[in-house]
Amino acid sequence: MSMPPLVQAKDLAKTFDVSAPFLNRVLERKPRQLLHAVDGVSFDIQKGRTLALVGESGCGKSTVARLLVGLYKPSRGSMSFDGQDAHAAYASADGARLRRRIQMIFQDPYASLNPRWKVEDIVAEPLREHGIVHGAGELKARVGELLQSVGLSPLDMVKYPHQFSGGQRQRISIARALATHPEFLVCDEPTSALDVSVQAQVLNIMKDLQRQQGLTYLFISHNLAVVRHVSDEVGVMYLGRLVELAGKDSLFGNPRHPYTRMLLDAIPKMHDTGRARTPVQGEVPNPLNPPGGCAFNPRCPHANERCRVERPALLAIGGIRVACHAVEEGRI
Repeated sequence: MSMPPLVQAKDLAKTFDVSAPFLNRVLERKPRQLLHAVDGVSFDIQKGRTLALVGESGCGKSTVARLLVGLYKPSRGSMSFDGQDAHAAYASADGARLRRRIQMIFQDPYASLNPRWKVEDIVAEPLREHGIVHGAGELKARVGELLQSVGLSPLDMVKYPHQFSGGQRQRISIARALATHPEFLVCDEPTSALDVSVQAQVLNIMKDLQRQQGLTYLFISHNLAVVRHVSDEVGVMYLGRLVELAGKDSLFGNPRHPYTRMLLDAIPKMHDTGRARTPVQGEVPNPLNPPGGCAFNPRCPHANERCRVERPALLAIGGIRVACHAVEEGRI
């Protein structure tokens, strides 16, 4: 029998009220405006595996990350971790124990580290907060071990964040995330602010740590080359919904959804230097006023009347999950 997934998201949704103030709405006779940032996202992640979420900016990837770690409360749906309702646990007295097991690496290493704290204090904060280590000597030794695990020196603990490069700062963020011995790491574009050569170093460290500690990752990125390097499965998001969910080899080798094909066609390829690249067509619609039916239909070359009026469900077709009427009907 296969093991139950460590992380299971079911119909996760988050709606933000972005309306003007009440008095403005009354005077200008404007209705309330709701932004459906995440709208019914479901996926499973097996222990020790990596699920990557990709998509254009504003598609809801980072909102999913914040829902999983409890920074946002879902408007609908649930997320279970190791068989327990995570959001109920976050709100209970047992929340601290769950937060030890789930940690997050943020996108910008320049903004996620306190510039007034030394590295020792930054990495030691979760150790103190959760009461994992007691005594100054033991604390210093543990911080040194964590810094060594991400390729830094224990001597670096007396420095401040401004004394490090971007890649080194992100390593400090990873060391802080690892301090509580987590099982699940939510990585919100952890390399997007770094140079390409530094990205590779940080990604290799993360893969090594996954092998050594059996970590499970949700990896969020808009860089498909990075996703291909780190993921086991890939979910493609568009306007708050998953449109395709498949194994890495399947998705890159035989993409089914027209949006996934469009994203992959836009990547420069080593052996196609003489061929014109296909740009990503059109623009993402206004999320406050999304199109009816399939949200991708204004940009889709295969759209028909059904696509314009009926929203496709995420169905299992040929070993993958895809939300597309054209794929369902065999038109592509």
